[in-house]
Amino acid sequence: MKKQFYLFTLLFSLFAFKSFSQNKNSITGFVQDNGGKPLAAVTISLLKAKDSSLIKAGISDKDGSFELSTNREGSFLLSYTIVGFEKKFSPVFELGNGKTTYAAPKISLAIAQGKLQEVTVSAARKPLIEVKADKMVFNVENSINATGSDAMELLQKSPGVQVDNNDNISMKGKTGVRVYVDGKMLQLDSKDLAAYLKSINSNDIEAIEMISNPSAKYDASGNAGIINIRLKKNKKYGTNGTATLGFVQGVTPKGNGSLNLNYRDKKINLFSNVSGNIGDHQNTMNLYRTQKDSIYDQHSTNVNDGKSINAKAGADFFINSKNTFGVMARIGYDDNVWTSNSHTDICTHVNSPDSFVKTLAATNRLPSKRTNVNTNINYRFADTSGTEVNADADYGFFSGRGNSYQPNTYIDRKNIFTRYIYANNTPTDIDIYTAKVDVEMNRWKGKLGFGAKFSYVKTKNTFDFFNVDPLTNAQSKALDRSNNFTYKENVNAGYINYQRQINAKFSIQTGLRIENTNSVGDLTRADGTVQTDGYVPRNYTNLFPSAAITWNVNKKNTLNLTYSRRIDRPTYQDLNPFENKLDELTYEKGNAKLKPQYTDNIELTHTFMGFLNTTTGYSHVSDYATQITDTVGNATYVEQQNLATQQIISFSIGSPLPIKKWWNGYVNFWYNYQIFDGHINDKPVHQEIPMYGAYLQNTFKLGHDYTAEMSGWFNGPSIWGATWRTKPQGGIDVGIQKQLLDKKASIKLSATDILHTAPWKANSNFGGMVINGGGAWESTTVRLNFTYRFGSNQIKASRERKTGLESESQRIKGGGN
Repeated sequence: MKKQFYLFTLLFSLFAFKSFSQNKNSITGFVQDNGGKPLAAVTISLLKAKDSSLIKAGISDKDGSFELSTNREGSFLLSYTIVGFEKKFSPVFELGNGKTTYAAPKISLAIAQGKLQEVTVSAARKPLIEVKADKMVFNVENSINATGSDAMELLQKSPGVQVDNNDNISMKGKTGVRVYVDGKMLQLDSKDLAAYLKSINSNDIEAIEMISNPSAKYDASGNAGIINIRLKKNKKYGTNGTATLGFVQGVTPKGNGSLNLNYRDKKINLFSNVSGNIGDHQNTMNLYRTQKDSIYDQHSTNVNDGKSINAKAGADFFINSKNTFGVMARIGYDDNVWTSNSHTDICTHVNSPDSFVKTLAATNRLPSKRTNVNTNINYRFADTSGTEVNADADYGFFSGRGNSYQPNTYIDRKNIFTRYIYANNTPTDIDIYTAKVDVEMNRWKGKLGFGAKFSYVKTKNTFDFFNVDPLTNAQSKALDRSNNFTYKENVNAGYINYQRQINAKFSIQTGLRIENTNSVGDLTRADGTVQTDGYVPRNYTNLFPSAAITWNVNKKNTLNLTYSRRIDRPTYQDLNPFENKLDELTYEKGNAKLKPQYTDNIELTHTFMGFLNTTTGYSHVSDYATQITDTVGNATYVEQQNLATQQIISFSIGSPLPIKKWWNGYVNFWYNYQIFDGHINDKPVHQEIPMYGAYLQNTFKLGHDYTAEMSGWFNGPSIWGATWRTKPQGGIDVGIQKQLLDKKASIKLSATDILHTAPWKANSNFGGMVINGGGAWESTTVRLNFTYRFGSNQIKASRERKTGLESESQRIKGGGN
């Protein structure tokens, strides 16, 4: 990892030095309409006088004032643009030779003649990373290195987001992230969530939004915040579409493709897309475990042979200027065969004359199928007074089917074989019903919002365990290891939220959300045995306040203070108290007594010159829940448990970096210090560890319709599952793109993890067991993509829609590997 660390340190230092070490020239001014009223949100562009090439852009404040800064010297002019007004230019002016400031004359803009109905697509592109007041946005569709990736890979490369070796997602070092797709939370456990995200092609993704402190309008679940994946949707008049084909070469070849077809006019918007992936994905894992006087040296190779398809279709009906009605359906299906081959050398009674060595050769074959269906009906009312009403009704269905076959063969020094074969069948069905309404209106000199939500979830899990005769291969059901688990949950919620601009300096936002949860978990064992934790009813009500205050200190500095309280409910399968045997020496089990965890978050953000954001924060988590690793006899098991507390002190800094006319970039660095205190099975746990990471991105315009990109991510040493300490890891990606056929087509070539520094290493020392582990996946790849766009290029802004399944579909845990 040293080469990785040194490379990132060098890149970060050079990048920061280049961007911040130079003195900046300042341009100030004021924009108003012909009546003398200040104009806010006017785009002011600093242009080179010689060829009108763009140097820097900014927007005017609410009082009409603006300020731009640049390192350039020479002759310049300013352009002023805003929808509904005529474009205007300033006189040419000079910067340099001792002149570092320019006060532009006051500009008055005239209302444009005629109403603007539509615009034609130009070459303008959103920046790859946008930093906004309430969130950070990764514009995937503008990234070359995102080509041929899936959604899970994109999350790993997103600023401040980490994905560990078990596909658990965290943000800024905090677990408990809730993943949304088009504003709807995915209620899947980590395995099924990872499988679904890996089935989403990057060609279908428009942007990834990272919201660290959501308001009361959002569901209260997710202590680390929200990651919202926005899929592409029609924004163009007429008929149009996009077709994409991709090829990925890692250890094995893989393919992907997508097709988008859309139609839009003034009365209706029809949108649809379908995408698919095919190929083998390989990963390896090595675990060296020392327990008491025994050593277990395990090496395994896992291959997932998968095929997946995702489709979405919907329609928006624009009844009139105030009323819109919409329907949408999305289905995802994947068919995978997961196989594992492991080899474990076992040495007992180490350093003893009775030392004994044997080998466990284990295989596991798990064919699985998953179907995920979501449907939505939506109504929206909006008038010119600022009143807006959104109502949603949703139904979601998840079905998972998995069948595992697990031969375990022991071989001793005399080549004597002992064989145990197990099999299991794990069907899962989950139904999700939700309804919600959100209202916003102008009240009390600000914006008042309120709403309510109802959700009902029913999940049915079956775990059938079989002993298999090694000679005849006949299966006999083990009644003492088989069970049925049903879980029903009803959450009723309401909220109120208020925002107000007090004056030119201060604005506030405050909100309160109340959620009442009723749930019943019921385990029925096949042998009729009654388990003490087999039936667990619960009823609890919680308040979740949130607040924010923004202070515009001056034209260069803004402070934003936010607070929110969040909850993380257990996934459905984590509440199932039965055991799932993975092999002879490894199993996992649920915990019916697992409680929700609660988090209080507070963050202070400083924004300098509208682009450099620095955030410090503190989080306190009670009943912190995490996956622990422990032992019983010679076997190792994993289980979700509640620890006492977790405390996190965090810091992050990020900024877009316009370095040259042809070179733009973004840099983000985060740091936190985590403290864990509690007990695991009456064994005390205390961990303190600093964690840090960085993300860098560079885009280069090479001319002749060529662009190039270099991006990289780095995560320093961290902690996982309260007892595992991970080593540094990261990756660097490079890519190039060429526009073709009058920019209707593009071809992208990229390479990921070119230094092969993404593989993980970790160790754990807890309860008399020491584990040193490591592993890798196909992180080093070469990708080739071709995209062709056809049809109309006239754009009208699409309406934002969030469905009602916002917090229900991320907690599903069905049949799977």
